[in-house]
Amino acid sequence: MRRKVILIIAAILFITGIAVTLYPHVERKLYDIRAENLIRTSIQQYEQMDLYDLYLLMQEYNNNIYENHQEGLTDPFSYEQASFDLSQWGFDENMMGYIEIPAMDIKLPLYLGATKENMKKGAAHLSNTSLPVGGENINSVIAAHRGYQGAYMFQEIERLVIGGEVFVTNFWETLTYRVTEIKVISPNDIEEILIQDGRDLVTLITCHPFRHNYQRYVVYCERDELANVYEE
Repeated sequence: MRRKVILIIAAILFITGIAVTLYPHVERKLYDIRAENLIRTSIQQYEQMDLYDLYLLMQEYNNNIYENHQEGLTDPFSYEQASFDLSQWGFDENMMGYIEIPAMDIKLPLYLGATKENMKKGAAHLSNTSLPVGGENINSVIAAHRGYQGAYMFQEIERLVIGGEVFVTNFWETLTYRVTEIKVISPNDIEEILIQDGRDLVTLITCHPFRHNYQRYVVYCERDELANVYEE
């Protein structure tokens, strides 16, 4: 009887150990499935819409913040208010596409405004930086957690190296960028994420070091091809 009890306890401990080991992988897989379904649903929605006017407004927004020297970018809290309310255009989510990074094996929905709620769900565009629609004098800053509730998000950002590819898909096209520079900065180094004259950039930013937040890991990516002009 005692031997039987020991075997049962051993079996329970073994199964528990397997469950603990597999749980993070299962949790990540569930997030990936949810994110993929959300992205697919969003694509199906905006493929049926005429968004030419929205495209022009986003280009105007980018021109305005460049000409005004991003005067609204004063502190981390200025990142949170979304640059556009997409519900006015018939969208259920304030999401304008997704970001895909092969080196990190991630594909994340991209939300407007780095609110706590948006950061829980995927990557977020920092307000008062350029919207990711391509063009000259552009620096679109995209933030994500170093992992959240099983989702890797930007957890493995150190996998990105100079020349690595980053893809940003908006309502109209997929833009291809390549890593040109990597830095570690302090959270208040706003100068490091400003628009750079004549360049078309996407800048990725996350907390650093991993599991801490007293620094920021920053990856600068430059457009790898000429921007496609949107045609109605």
